Amino acid sequence: MNLGTPFRIALGREPDVADAQPSFAAGLFPGPVLIESDGRAECVQVDFTPLGAYRFFGGAVPDLTARMVGLDDILGRNGENLRARVAEAVGWQRRFEIVEDFVHRRAVHEPSPAIAFALDTLWRRAGAVRITELATDIGWSRKHLTRRFHNEIGVPPKTMAQMLRFHRACSLARTDGTGGWAAVAADAGYADQAHLARDFRLLSGETPTGWAARLDLADPRLMRDGGG
Repeated sequence: MNLGTPFRIALGREPDVADAQPSFAAGLFPGPVLIESDGRAECVQVDFTPLGAYRFFGGAVPDLTARMVGLDDILGRNGENLRARVAEAVGWQRRFEIVEDFVHRRAVHEPSPAIAFALDTLWRRAGAVRITELATDIGWSRKHLTRRFHNEIGVPPKTMAQMLRFHRACSLARTDGTGGWAAVAADAGYADQAHLARDFRLLSGETPTGWAARLDLADPRLMRDGGG
Protein backbone atom coordinates (compact mmCIF):
# COMPACT_ATOMS: atom_id res chain seq x y z
CA MET A 1 0.00 0.00 0.00
CA ASN A 2 1.90 3.00 -1.32
CA LEU A 3 1.38 6.40 0.25
CA GLY A 4 4.28 8.10 -1.50
CA THR A 5 5.97 7.90 -4.89
CA PRO A 6 5.06 4.57 -6.52
CA PHE A 7 7.78 1.98 -6.96
CA ARG A 8 8.53 0.66 -10.43
CA ILE A 9 8.27 -3.11 -10.26
CA ALA A 10 8.66 -5.71 -13.00
CA LEU A 11 8.71 -9.49 -13.03
CA GLY A 12 11.75 -11.04 -14.67
CA ARG A 13 12.95 -7.88 -16.43
CA GLU A 14 14.11 -4.32 -15.85
CA PRO A 15 11.19 -2.03 -14.90
CA ASP A 16 10.34 1.11 -16.86
CA VAL A 17 8.06 4.11 -16.32
CA ALA A 18 5.00 2.08 -17.31
CA ASP A 19 5.63 -0.28 -14.39
CA ALA A 20 4.81 2.25 -11.64
CA GLN A 21 2.82 0.35 -9.02
CA PRO A 22 0.76 2.35 -6.50
CA SER A 23 -1.10 -0.01 -4.15
CA PHE A 24 -1.25 -3.67 -5.18
CA ALA A 25 -1.38 -7.31 -4.17
CA ALA A 26 1.05 -9.84 -5.63
CA GLY A 27 1.28 -13.60 -5.47
CA LEU A 28 4.10 -16.08 -5.77
CA PHE A 29 6.40 -15.70 -8.76
CA PRO A 30 9.12 -18.25 -9.61
CA GLY A 31 11.59 -15.71 -10.87
CA PRO A 32 13.37 -12.44 -10.08
CA VAL A 33 11.43 -9.31 -9.13
CA LEU A 34 13.18 -6.04 -9.96
CA ILE A 35 12.26 -2.88 -8.05
CA GLU A 36 13.29 0.73 -8.65
CA SER A 37 12.43 3.93 -6.81
CA ASP A 38 13.30 7.56 -7.47
CA GLY A 39 11.13 9.18 -4.86
CA ARG A 40 10.22 9.21 -1.19
CA ALA A 41 9.22 5.75 -0.02
CA GLU A 42 6.17 5.72 2.24
CA CYS A 43 4.28 2.47 2.28
CA VAL A 44 2.84 -0.37 4.34
CA GLN A 45 3.65 -3.90 3.19
CA VAL A 46 1.93 -7.04 4.47
CA ASP A 47 3.84 -10.28 3.88
CA PHE A 48 1.73 -13.45 3.97
CA THR A 49 2.83 -17.03 4.27
CA PRO A 50 1.31 -19.15 1.47
CA LEU A 51 -1.41 -20.42 3.83
CA GLY A 52 -1.89 -16.93 5.23
CA ALA A 53 -2.45 -15.62 1.72
CA TYR A 54 -5.20 -18.21 1.21
CA ARG A 55 -6.81 -17.31 4.52
CA PHE A 56 -6.94 -13.68 3.43
CA PHE A 57 -7.59 -13.87 -0.33
CA GLY A 58 -9.37 -17.23 -0.52
CA GLY A 59 -10.03 -18.48 -4.03
CA ALA A 60 -8.44 -15.38 -5.55
CA VAL A 61 -4.92 -16.63 -4.75
CA PRO A 62 -4.28 -18.13 -8.24
CA ASP A 63 -5.30 -14.80 -9.80
CA LEU A 64 -2.32 -13.18 -8.06
CA THR A 65 0.31 -15.67 -9.23
CA ALA A 66 3.06 -13.95 -11.24
CA ARG A 67 0.97 -10.78 -11.29
CA MET A 68 0.56 -7.49 -9.48
CA VAL A 69 -3.13 -6.62 -9.11
CA GLY A 70 -4.39 -3.24 -7.98
CA LEU A 71 -5.59 -3.27 -4.39
CA ASP A 72 -8.96 -1.87 -5.40
CA ASP A 73 -9.33 -4.54 -8.08
CA ILE A 74 -8.79 -7.38 -5.62
CA LEU A 75 -10.47 -5.89 -2.52
CA GLY A 76 -12.99 -3.54 -4.11
CA ARG A 77 -14.33 -0.66 -2.04
CA ASN A 78 -12.78 -2.19 1.06
CA GLY A 79 -9.38 -1.59 -0.48
CA GLU A 80 -10.21 2.04 -1.24
CA ASN A 81 -11.45 2.62 2.30
CA LEU A 82 -8.40 0.93 3.83
CA ARG A 83 -5.97 3.05 1.86
CA ALA A 84 -7.87 6.22 2.78
CA ARG A 85 -7.89 5.35 6.49
CA VAL A 86 -4.19 4.53 6.49
CA ALA A 87 -3.32 7.75 4.64
CA GLU A 88 -5.31 9.84 7.13
CA ALA A 89 -3.98 8.09 10.25
CA VAL A 90 -1.56 10.03 12.44
CA GLY A 91 1.67 8.12 13.06
CA TRP A 92 2.93 4.74 11.88
CA GLN A 93 1.75 2.87 14.95
CA ARG A 94 -1.85 3.81 14.21
CA ARG A 95 -1.38 2.88 10.57
CA PHE A 96 -0.08 -0.55 11.53
CA GLU A 97 -3.03 -1.08 13.89
CA ILE A 98 -5.53 -0.26 11.13
CA VAL A 99 -3.89 -2.67 8.69
CA GLU A 100 -3.52 -5.46 11.27
CA ASP A 101 -7.19 -5.19 12.23
CA PHE A 102 -8.22 -5.26 8.56
CA VAL A 103 -6.13 -8.36 7.87
CA HIS A 104 -7.41 -10.23 10.94
CA ARG A 105 -11.03 -9.50 10.04
CA ARG A 106 -10.65 -10.78 6.47
CA ALA A 107 -8.54 -13.87 7.18
CA VAL A 108 -11.54 -16.20 7.32
CA HIS A 109 -10.82 -18.80 4.61
CA GLU A 110 -9.61 -22.14 5.98
CA PRO A 111 -7.11 -24.04 3.83
CA SER A 112 -7.57 -27.74 3.29
CA PRO A 113 -5.80 -29.86 5.95
CA ALA A 114 -4.33 -31.95 3.13
CA ILE A 115 -2.85 -28.89 1.43
CA ALA A 116 -1.54 -27.61 4.75
CA PHE A 117 0.13 -31.00 5.28
CA ALA A 118 1.60 -30.99 1.76
CA LEU A 119 3.00 -27.48 2.17
CA ASP A 120 4.42 -28.25 5.61
CA THR A 121 6.14 -31.36 4.25
CA LEU A 122 7.68 -29.42 1.38
CA TRP A 123 8.76 -26.67 3.77
CA ARG A 124 10.33 -28.97 6.36
CA ARG A 125 12.25 -30.87 3.71
CA ALA A 126 13.25 -27.78 1.73
CA GLY A 127 11.54 -29.09 -1.40
CA ALA A 128 13.36 -32.44 -1.38
CA VAL A 129 10.14 -34.40 -1.83
CA ARG A 130 8.81 -36.45 -4.73
CA ILE A 131 5.37 -35.06 -5.54
CA THR A 132 4.02 -38.51 -6.42
CA GLU A 133 5.05 -39.83 -3.00
CA LEU A 134 3.53 -36.78 -1.31
CA ALA A 135 0.24 -37.38 -3.12
CA THR A 136 0.30 -41.04 -2.04
CA ASP A 137 0.85 -40.02 1.59
CA ILE A 138 -2.23 -37.81 1.39
CA GLY A 139 -4.30 -40.41 -0.43
CA TRP A 140 -4.78 -38.40 -3.61
CA SER A 141 -3.60 -38.78 -7.17
CA ARG A 142 -0.72 -36.54 -8.25
CA LYS A 143 -3.05 -34.74 -10.66
CA HIS A 144 -5.61 -34.02 -7.92
CA LEU A 145 -2.92 -32.79 -5.52
CA THR A 146 -1.45 -30.52 -8.19
CA ARG A 147 -4.84 -28.98 -8.97
CA ARG A 148 -5.84 -28.45 -5.34
CA PHE A 149 -2.40 -27.14 -4.36
CA HIS A 150 -2.46 -24.64 -7.22
CA ASN A 151 -5.96 -23.49 -6.25
CA GLU A 152 -4.96 -22.75 -2.65
CA ILE A 153 -1.26 -21.85 -2.89
CA GLY A 154 -1.10 -20.35 -6.37
CA VAL A 155 1.59 -22.57 -7.87
CA PRO A 156 1.87 -26.35 -8.40
CA PRO A 157 3.66 -28.34 -5.68
CA LYS A 158 6.57 -29.02 -8.04
CA THR A 159 7.13 -25.29 -8.47
CA MET A 160 6.93 -24.73 -4.72
CA ALA A 161 9.50 -27.49 -4.19
CA GLN A 162 11.78 -25.82 -6.74
CA MET A 163 11.50 -22.45 -4.97
CA LEU A 164 12.16 -23.97 -1.55
CA ARG A 165 15.16 -25.92 -2.81
CA PHE A 166 16.57 -22.72 -4.30
CA HIS A 167 15.97 -20.86 -1.04
CA ARG A 168 17.84 -23.62 0.78
CA ALA A 169 20.77 -23.28 -1.63
CA CYS A 170 20.89 -19.52 -1.08
CA SER A 171 20.90 -20.01 2.70
CA LEU A 172 23.70 -22.56 2.48
CA ALA A 173 25.77 -20.30 0.25
CA ARG A 174 25.55 -17.55 2.86
CA THR A 175 27.07 -19.71 5.61
CA ASP A 176 30.78 -19.93 6.34
CA GLY A 177 32.72 -22.85 4.90
CA THR A 178 30.22 -23.81 2.22
CA GLY A 179 32.63 -26.09 0.36
CA GLY A 180 31.80 -24.38 -2.92
CA TRP A 181 28.88 -24.71 -5.31
CA ALA A 182 29.19 -28.48 -5.72
CA ALA A 183 28.71 -28.91 -1.97
CA VAL A 184 25.84 -26.42 -1.92
CA ALA A 185 24.10 -28.29 -4.75
CA ALA A 186 24.44 -31.64 -2.98
CA ASP A 187 23.32 -30.32 0.41
CA ALA A 188 20.33 -28.52 -1.08
CA GLY A 189 19.10 -31.68 -2.79
CA TYR A 190 20.00 -30.94 -6.41
CA ALA A 191 20.84 -33.83 -8.70
CA ASP A 192 24.03 -32.04 -9.72
CA GLN A 193 25.61 -28.62 -9.97
CA ALA A 194 24.20 -28.00 -13.44
CA HIS A 195 20.66 -28.21 -12.07
CA LEU A 196 21.53 -25.69 -9.37
CA ALA A 197 22.98 -23.30 -11.96
CA ARG A 198 19.83 -23.64 -14.07
CA ASP A 199 17.59 -22.73 -11.13
CA PHE A 200 19.78 -19.77 -10.23
CA ARG A 201 19.37 -18.35 -13.72
CA LEU A 202 15.63 -19.02 -13.72
CA LEU A 203 14.77 -17.82 -10.21
CA SER A 204 17.31 -15.06 -9.60
CA GLY A 205 18.15 -13.99 -13.14
CA GLU A 206 21.84 -14.42 -12.30
CA THR A 207 24.51 -17.09 -12.42
CA PRO A 208 25.54 -18.52 -9.04
CA THR A 209 28.90 -16.73 -9.17
CA GLY A 210 27.27 -13.48 -10.25
CA TRP A 211 24.81 -13.73 -7.35
CA ALA A 212 27.63 -14.44 -4.88
CA ALA A 213 29.66 -11.50 -6.19
CA ARG A 214 26.72 -9.09 -5.89
CA LEU A 215 26.20 -10.14 -2.26
CA ASP A 216 29.96 -9.96 -1.65
CA LEU A 217 29.98 -13.41 -0.05
CA ALA A 218 33.22 -14.23 1.72
CA ASP A 219 33.93 -17.79 0.52
CA PRO A 220 36.24 -17.46 -2.53
CA ARG A 221 35.12 -20.87 -3.79
CA LEU A 222 31.74 -19.33 -4.60
CA MET A 223 33.46 -17.08 -7.13
CA ARG A 224 34.66 -20.01 -9.19
CA ASP A 225 34.05 -23.77 -8.84
CA GLY A 226 32.05 -23.89 -12.06
CA GLY A 227 29.15 -21.97 -10.56
CA GLY A 228 28.51 -20.17 -13.82
